[in-house]
Amino acid sequence: MKKNICIGTRGSQLALWQANFIKSQIERLFPEIIVDLNIIKTTGDRITDRPLAMVGGKGLFVKEIETALLNKDIDLAVHSMKDMPGELPEALVIGAVPERENPFDVLISKDNRLLADYQKGARIGTSSLRRASQIKHVRPDVEIVSIRGNLDTRIQKLRSGEYDAIVLAAAGLRRLGQEHQITQYLDETVMIPAVGQGALCIETRKNDSDIEIITAKLDHHDTRVCVDGERAFLRQIEGSCHIPVACFGRIIGNKVVLTAVVASEDGKELIKEQVISPLNMVKQAGCELADKVLEKGGKKILERLNIK
Repeated sequence: MKKNICIGTRGSQLALWQANFIKSQIERLFPEIIVDLNIIKTTGDRITDRPLAMVGGKGLFVKEIETALLNKDIDLAVHSMKDMPGELPEALVIGAVPERENPFDVLISKDNRLLADYQKGARIGTSSLRRASQIKHVRPDVEIVSIRGNLDTRIQKLRSGEYDAIVLAAAGLRRLGQEHQITQYLDETVMIPAVGQGALCIETRKNDSDIEIITAKLDHHDTRVCVDGERAFLRQIEGSCHIPVACFGRIIGNKVVLTAVVASEDGKELIKEQVISPLNMVKQAGCELADKVLEKGGKKILERLNIK
């Protein structure tokens, strides 16, 4: 086994937390291995002046890191799973999916109000079409305003009065010790999370036997099963994390319940469907769910977005 390995990561505060968490796990499990980080700037990091959906969402936060992995400049990559496109480069695989953090979205409000409590015209900040469309579906009277920047920047913009509330992923806040900022958790009855939200992706080269020994110890079975189903849905939809589609898997007993949404940008049309699957058939179930959503009207919605 290799005695030195290098992890590729973005340089954001959250990405570094995630990479250092995996570094600490590897060092705990394999104390003989020295782990270094290689910080790589991605296209998504460079684009800060407009919503990412406007520039094409597939792979914006992973492409440069994947190039480093293919070139053997790094041995594995740590990503947020929700940033991963449905299809990976042929020579790369998802080597491990560690145990998932809270997968849901949350509301952080300036005055401790819940989403249902805001008056008409309230300004809600989000950079996600998925979040925006689902908010508009339940609150068509509020104004959705684009917001970019790291966690601290977004919260500062909220506190300064630019927004009445902002919507973020619970996982990032919890990982960075900012859970106290959360006003309301938006569970799947209100907002279906992005595919893979709350989970990490450990991406590796195919047939890298040294790294496979490590990733085998990092994989979490139940999280992997749910994410496999969600990503099968995403591949069948042919989408990315920057379009208004969502899929969330939950294990109940010995079954996986997959729930998915495709919504129009204005939130007026929202197709929501669900399938229940045995654990060992979750990928097929994800594809079936995608077909079901597309047939029920999702295809027309995505065609209007020039996505499918």
